[in-house]
Amino acid sequence: MARPIWTGTLSFGLLNIPIRLMSGERRNDLHFRMLDQRDNTPVRYERVNAETGEEVPWKEIVKAFEYQKGNYVVLEEEDIRNAASDAHETVEIDTFVDAMDISPAYYEKPYVLLPAKKAEKGYVLLRETLKKTGKVGIGRVVIRTKEYLAAVMPQGDALVMNLLRYKSEVVDAEDYELPSKSASDYRISPREIEMATDLIKSMSGKWKPEDYHDEFRAKLRTAIEKRLKSKGVTATVEEEERTPENAATNVVDFMALLKKSIGAKTRTPAAKSTSASEGGGKKAVAKKSAAKKSATKKAAAKKATKKTASRKAPARRRAG
Repeated sequence: MARPIWTGTLSFGLLNIPIRLMSGERRNDLHFRMLDQRDNTPVRYERVNAETGEEVPWKEIVKAFEYQKGNYVVLEEEDIRNAASDAHETVEIDTFVDAMDISPAYYEKPYVLLPAKKAEKGYVLLRETLKKTGKVGIGRVVIRTKEYLAAVMPQGDALVMNLLRYKSEVVDAEDYELPSKSASDYRISPREIEMATDLIKSMSGKWKPEDYHDEFRAKLRTAIEKRLKSKGVTATVEEEERTPENAATNVVDFMALLKKSIGAKTRTPAAKSTSASEGGGKKAVAKKSAAKKSATKKAAAKKATKKTASRKAPARRRAG
């Protein structure tokens, strides 16, 4: 069985439903290795210093942003992690919108949400309510070190989460020169429209995705098999599941949580709330953390000064 990307919660109102985030796509790309045709030796890529020409080991490579041509600012891994939301392993639904209001251009990548053990009730409650209302949940989710906009929607017996593109990532079709005049301006007659309509009706049918296959990949696979029979070995790894402490499992009084959510119009964060008496301790920890971050940044700046050639090295390949 496929392993979950992470286990966490699906949060809306005061309900936190334990879930497992599973991949919703299967990549069938064929991967090729490049060989030196003179002796069929694999060709490898190396990380090379642009000035010295020497290979750079992974431990010496840092990430940097080129703010001007040839000028870089080095970022620490901590800077990248801190830029992401604090709500790791939580799908936080902020609002519900009509499913038809989202343009297909915004959909990017699907995931399947599975209920954790003893969490089926909350899962089914949300799924059936979304079906009844025709709504989808819009929220944010952090996967690895990046925060995404996401839409949670019902699909059969499943809840599917589609990652969405931000508006700045979607090209407006109006940005291009389109044939915007009326059909008559392009000398299209009513009879031609009628005939085209009849043609479309005659070719119409139900959407059956199983009827479509990657024919190019199939032919390429056949060509490969003609040259060599390949054998594959698979292994499964069992991983123990964990349930977040604030999760709403089947034994929770969902009616009480729903009524409380509607009255408060708030959502319980995934992390435990901190009492006022703990405020002083938190501030002290925050000060220490800030001092540590400052020291880290100074060390990074000093390191960057010593490495004047800390530029991203272009890839160079040579025979292995």
